[in-house]
Amino acid sequence: MTKETRVSIPRTDEPGRIHELRELLERANRAYYVDAAPFMSDAEFDVLLAELADLELRHPELTDPNSPTQRVGGAPLEGEFETRLHRVPMRSIDNTYGLDDFRTWYRRCVDALGARPPLAADVTDSGLFARASSEPSIALFADPKVDGLAISLRYEDGALVEALTRGDGEKGDVVTANVRAIRAVPLKLRAPGHGNVPHVLEVRGEIFMPVREFERINEERERHGEQLFANARNSCVGTLKSKDPKVVASRRLSFVAHGRGEGEGLPSLESHTEFVSYLKALGIPVSPMGVRIENVEAAARAIEDFAAQRASLDYAVDGMVVRIDRFEHQEKLGSTAKSPRWAIAYKYPAEQGETTLTHVDWQVGKGGTITPRATMEPLRIAGSTVKHATLHNIEEIQRRDLRIGDRVIIEKAGEIIPQVVSAVVEKRTGSEIPIVPPTACPACGGNVEREGPKLFCANASCPARFRERLKWFVGRDQMNIDGLGEEIVDALVDAGLVSSFADVFRLDAQRVARALAKGEKAIAELERKGPGKRAISLIESAATAARERGLTRVLAGLGIRHVGASAAKTLARRYRTADELLAATEAQLVELADFGEVTAKSVAAWLASDEAKTTFRELALVGVDLVSREPKPIEVGANAFAGRTFVVTGALEGFGRTEISETLERLGAKVAGSVSKKTAVVIAGSEAGSKLDKAKELGVEIWDETRLQRELAAAAAR
Repeated sequence: MTKETRVSIPRTDEPGRIHELRELLERANRAYYVDAAPFMSDAEFDVLLAELADLELRHPELTDPNSPTQRVGGAPLEGEFETRLHRVPMRSIDNTYGLDDFRTWYRRCVDALGARPPLAADVTDSGLFARASSEPSIALFADPKVDGLAISLRYEDGALVEALTRGDGEKGDVVTANVRAIRAVPLKLRAPGHGNVPHVLEVRGEIFMPVREFERINEERERHGEQLFANARNSCVGTLKSKDPKVVASRRLSFVAHGRGEGEGLPSLESHTEFVSYLKALGIPVSPMGVRIENVEAAARAIEDFAAQRASLDYAVDGMVVRIDRFEHQEKLGSTAKSPRWAIAYKYPAEQGETTLTHVDWQVGKGGTITPRATMEPLRIAGSTVKHATLHNIEEIQRRDLRIGDRVIIEKAGEIIPQVVSAVVEKRTGSEIPIVPPTACPACGGNVEREGPKLFCANASCPARFRERLKWFVGRDQMNIDGLGEEIVDALVDAGLVSSFADVFRLDAQRVARALAKGEKAIAELERKGPGKRAISLIESAATAARERGLTRVLAGLGIRHVGASAAKTLARRYRTADELLAATEAQLVELADFGEVTAKSVAAWLASDEAKTTFRELALVGVDLVSREPKPIEVGANAFAGRTFVVTGALEGFGRTEISETLERLGAKVAGSVSKKTAVVIAGSEAGSKLDKAKELGVEIWDETRLQRELAAAAAR
């Protein structure tokens, strides 16, 4: 820790002391997060922050929204996060997993830029550049790919005014209040040198949870008997989506910048290297491991060298991002609707480790699916301790010949989900036990049915099945009932307050408060507002917006086998009310777009069941809207889209994937995810793959983007 000379203002000059403390604490943040040269311990920082907060209370006339004390201000958020459009889309970066593919990407960029080989005078006798002197060379910039949550920070005249998550790339959630609670994010920029702060600066970067902080939180949760977080990234995402900024502040998230959005009033910058230096001068954290590289072979060596270093970092890294350095080159290369052509993410192979498979549990999901989960001797891998892993289904277990007691190879797919790769057969002792699928549901004892490789509980009243379906029903993309997280659902079910979907809308505030105040450790942190207030919030949310979401969201939330968001839309377009849907036959359902025989049979069986009739009747009695809000079908033939099934593949220059799907649906089309005999048209953008091949094989009509634009213009003119 470095030392800093400080000139202390007498404490009798309270306004002067306030100014001094604000400056000192901001310098401490910059020294820690930007310069990696801390001069103050956390304990000293907290003492000075408390002193500043006390002084500000005595001098409200000196209130400053950018004071360090204001990072956590105001009451917890209510309702949903607001969504806003990104002024410059936040495109994702294409991945590559091998150095040969990385070199191919680089050559493609060099060819597109018309780069020349370096002149003889450019070549030195030593160094990385000389090794590639016979090849055209374009400079690159590489930095670690931090595994966190992508964020866009907007500064206006140096002040942080907005923070948006990536979302779908076109729009994201507004999380400004939570981001202000992160000490690594400067609330106010410092003018670099003799310059001014830009009028507008949007900085793209990554919010992440350091490994040491992740471990500290899990140790604390374990002491309190609470469920442990699975990994640092998921913990980070869940923290930032908390409705209480105090929770965000308590978990010490961090931030690193790596890109740019909108800018106004910036100095003339010619490269990403210069941009990164400029961000650091403004006081914005950037990766200390970012480096400018002269050619592709030097970049390949940097990628290989960094692979050995990343395990020692205090944050999760799953690759390196390499981009063309000069901005003029980036602009010439351009972007697809999905990704910039001038950048690539090199992803490292998943980390593997060896441990012992001790036993297998069979868990019941929302659709009645019975899934095997492996329990193993704890293993440290990819930044977290692994005790459990997915085994997918019984066919996968049999294919891999896995047995209880086996030594097994574990890897983290995408560095997030642990998977059992294989058994180490040569280490078997003969005491290993074959894994046998259950013949009765492990939760209710009901009959087990098999459909292909999957097992299902046949009992519609299975309590474990209902519990998982209820968690799905109240989730954000279904009924979106604010406040009903997994722990709260478990508490309400355990207390006997909810035994059907309709019960969610019958909740009584006092009874809920009593249930949540029974000392459930997993809910203690959620109850800091007081159980009464939280209960009332649940009731109000369920009673208002959730009741009005319409038939599509209800169908998507009920956990009907084979019915997700897309199938729910299809049903709600054809059947405008729950009563109409209940009268549908299997023969009618199989005619729907994207409804094959298996889906039609499953949905028809559910609609004919007492469960379906009871569910819809009870939901109607508590005031849930069971009328479709989907646009009424446009008459077939009214335009080139109405009544036809489209599949979009590849990248389109003029449309995002969500945008084109919504446009086609407004014109009466059905947008499907796969090509089949029912597909009328495949819209093929650049780099279209297997779907285009399938369309050609089936003789499906294919449109390029020019044809698409022409047909859209014709439809608009009608």
